[in-house]
Amino acid sequence: MNDDKADEAGSYSDILYNVADSVATIVINRPKKLNAFNGHTIDELRDAVARAGEDRAVGVIVLTGAGDKAFSAGGDIEWEVEGGLKGHDWKLGEDIISCLKPVIARVKGYAVGGGHHLHYFCDFTIASEDSIFGQNGPRVASPAGGYVVSHLASIIGHKRAREMWMLCRRYTAAQMLEWGLVNAVVPAEQLDAEVRKWCDELLALSPTALKTVKSSFKDHMLPYMGKNVSDVVTEVAPNFFETGEQEEGGRAFIEKRRPDFSPYR
Repeated sequence: MNDDKADEAGSYSDILYNVADSVATIVINRPKKLNAFNGHTIDELRDAVARAGEDRAVGVIVLTGAGDKAFSAGGDIEWEVEGGLKGHDWKLGEDIISCLKPVIARVKGYAVGGGHHLHYFCDFTIASEDSIFGQNGPRVASPAGGYVVSHLASIIGHKRAREMWMLCRRYTAAQMLEWGLVNAVVPAEQLDAEVRKWCDELLALSPTALKTVKSSFKDHMLPYMGKNVSDVVTEVAPNFFETGEQEEGGRAFIEKRRPDFSPYR
């Protein structure tokens, strides 16, 4: 695929952005961190989604991660341990929902934690057979709440959603296809061709009709979109970031040991 319009030099540091053949591709470009993101990365992703949404040359947006190991491993744990989560709400999901152009998650490798709910806020998920899915929040004391959590139940049902969020298990792409959380699973070498096929199908359709459909899906989500993560943390544990619980979860992950959450029950 030849680039019609590449990212302006220096405009982003954590992501790559280009437009080719009416498709805007946004790449989380932190492969050494398994494409884990910090606040700066999220800000750049939000800007890129808005940019693609406003560009008349773009009909479809593809969101993916650099390298072969991960779509995204979620929040950068070092950033979280340093207090990055405090006061930081997950607005990127709202941006994807509000963007009236179709957004496809191209998933290869790990889509866990924040990377997991990033893909399920996209309109479609196309995954390679070797992809791994799952949540991470309770395992590392990284709080999640509000619509970020609730939306999963509207896709796969409450029992499955609670299992994913509360137990932090890992799941194969085949399992996620069976559960209805991904749209297609293909061998890794066919992933790009499969994503392009879905893009071409969407590009052949009425863009205005697609906008009205996507806007209608957003209306369906409005009843549970009132609360963000910070709202729930304030309600449930207003002093959470001062207790040391989140730091214990993050440090244990970095030190490759089992966290001790018993003092915080």
